Amino acid sequence: MPVRGGERIVLVGWGAIGRRVAGLLALRDAPVRTLGIAVSDPARPREGLPEGARLIARPEELAALAPTLVVEVAGRDAVLPWGRAALAAGADFVPASTSALADAAALADLRRCAEAGGAQILIAPGALGGIDALAAAGRLALSRVEHRIVKPPAAWAGTGAERLCDLAALTGATAFNSGPADRVATEFPQNANVAVIVALAGAGMARTTITLVADPAARTNRHHLIAEGESGRIEVILENRPLAGNPKSSELTALSLVRLIENRQAPLAI
Repeated sequence: MPVRGGERIVLVGWGAIGRRVAGLLALRDAPVRTLGIAVSDPARPREGLPEGARLIARPEELAALAPTLVVEVAGRDAVLPWGRAALAAGADFVPASTSALADAAALADLRRCAEAGGAQILIAPGALGGIDALAAAGRLALSRVEHRIVKPPAAWAGTGAERLCDLAALTGATAFNSGPADRVATEFPQNANVAVIVALAGAGMARTTITLVADPAARTNRHHLIAEGESGRIEVILENRPLAGNPKSSELTALSLVRLIENRQAPLAI
């Protein structure tokens, strides 16, 4: 149900995704008031902050702002402490760093907090399409769920991919890691958040296969999702442009969060 006076949000993190989400909400004149931005050092000057937004540093400061929605865009380590605080305050919580939910204990903890606080954990599709169809198909048995993530070598720089292959020397598409969603998401948290989204929507962590590929010919971040089961077969391919300022993420990731936030106030939500 729409909140009277518009959505009251707190963004946890002010990196490339957080800035892009805030900028798009302002550009689109969304019925949203950004109450706060959670950062590690509130004393450091930051440009482009939403008007009236207060900088906070500790989850304990969240409840006083009385948000209706808390959106995490700060990284895996921020999900559990800020998620607990948001849900305890009765605010719905949107974790963008969904790789944190590969930890079964962390996911169970947040579920308990949501139940106790009468709030929800909301998962945006992120860089993916077809998650609605996959989640629907998952109501019946799924026999196969595979997700192949293909990115330029530069997008894998600074990750464990550098230990598994020589990114600078690649001459063709190279699959450097493949396995169950929870393992891959844990090993590659910055690049494999979508692995957890696919697993939660469909067949679960252990029965979802994720393959990571570095391709010097790639100019976009490519996602190839295949699911088969009692309802039929799903195949989705996306070619996403990298997010400006962060090639490890996609523009669609920020757009997906904007869509989720706007839908909470829209008279018609799609």
